[in-house]
Amino acid sequence: MKTRYLPILGLVGIFAASAMIPRYAVAAGSTLQCKMRFRTTSWSAIYKQMKGTGTVTCSNGTVMRVRISAESVGLTAGRSRINNGVGTFTDVHSIRDVLGSYAQGEANAGMMKSGSVQVLTKGTVSLALSGSGRGIDLGVSVGKFTISRLR
Repeated sequence: MKTRYLPILGLVGIFAASAMIPRYAVAAGSTLQCKMRFRTTSWSAIYKQMKGTGTVTCSNGTVMRVRISAESVGLTAGRSRINNGVGTFTDVHSIRDVLGSYAQGEANAGMMKSGSVQVLTKGTVSLALSGSGRGIDLGVSVGKFTISRLR
């Protein structure tokens, strides 16, 4: 075989190999769009504690039930419940990336109908939370917000 045909054969080989790579392998490094629907209850008197559950759903079809908890301290008092919470994650490569503890800073004021909006961060992953519910809340606090797999 003459050497002038080797570059052409090399290109044909590369093209054939790339055609055999599955689509999901090419997209493995891309980010997912993940959302969390949740419900929580909280109480506070200088120390604030929140507990709840939710479901995380990602654009690749993965779904995970999660437990939510938060502990913080500050000048805060009240008791509330969020029924229709929504969270949007950024910079997620796998649904497991949403698990862990996020830094939390919160300021809230509400009576009867209550609302909450927060942006939390954990390394490169961020979580924007919003929700509505009922209760009485007033204060400013800092702490951690934790998402764990519900078993």
